[in-house]
Amino acid sequence: MQFAHPHFLWTLLIIIPITVWYVLKQRNLHATISLSTTQPFAKLPRTWKEYLRHLLFVLRMATLACLIVVMARPQERDSWRTTSTEGTDIVLALDVSSSMMARDFDPDRFGAAKEVAARFIAGRESDNIGIVVFAGESLTGVPMTVDRAQLLQYLQNLSMNVLEDGTAIGDGIATALNRLKEGKAKSKSIILLTDGSNNTGVVAPVTASEVAKELGVKIYTIGIGTNGSAPFPTRTLTGRIEYHPQPVVIDEATLRTIADSTGGKYFRATGNRVLEEIFAEIDALEKTQMDVRHFSHTEDNYALWAWLALGFFLVELVLRYTVLRSIP
Repeated sequence: MQFAHPHFLWTLLIIIPITVWYVLKQRNLHATISLSTTQPFAKLPRTWKEYLRHLLFVLRMATLACLIVVMARPQERDSWRTTSTEGTDIVLALDVSSSMMARDFDPDRFGAAKEVAARFIAGRESDNIGIVVFAGESLTGVPMTVDRAQLLQYLQNLSMNVLEDGTAIGDGIATALNRLKEGKAKSKSIILLTDGSNNTGVVAPVTASEVAKELGVKIYTIGIGTNGSAPFPTRTLTGRIEYHPQPVVIDEATLRTIADSTGGKYFRATGNRVLEEIFAEIDALEKTQMDVRHFSHTEDNYALWAWLALGFFLVELVLRYTVLRSIP
């Protein structure tokens, strides 16, 4: 048995001073009556009621003690159980360059990627997940964590223009690999989503993929963008953003090489529905069996103590006004 509020049990110590007070009170309690002589009462024996009258105090203290135990909320918890679940270490590497604002997706590439990634994270309850964003440079958004609320909140608040513009795919992979070093799962993977080709950064994409292969990290690459042309954002001289059709250029050869060399897979997302299907396929591919130990539910178990308190109180009440009734 355990207690939800064990600090309440210290209140049981109050019974000690109450008991001391009761004993002192009984010693100083003397009834007086004027008689010519006490000789007729000298040899009268003491009755059982004289000794039993202290039972009323004992019952009251027992009632108080049971009520304190009830306030401490005794509980019963089932034993440990071991279940088999699926878990892995995953880093989402998201492109946040300005081209992700292209509106060939609803509402745009960036918004669609965030929405699908959020659903993917919400469904991976047993995974250790991190988020890396990259444009002209890379940045760790959220380190490896199992806190779904933190990951989803970061995605919700993530906006464009957080990094210098450009597409540093190699740097994004390198930062993701550094985050995966913190994970302890046997299966490690990176989901890299981009809409362009590497045009800046310190680390070449192929070099980063070779490091990933040595570390046993699979990389799933997703090229996001419709076939043909798409409305891309351009800023006017007045600072206003306008959208004009431009050709969609994705370095599919490099993305495919990265995926194939690490044991991953390359996908091309040409619309919202295709992007959802890609994440669903990756979700099915990245499953690792692992044993997890956890408790079953905890239940309050104070009913017995509550009934005992009620019982002691009723017994005291009955005795006080029947066999142990005192006459003022």
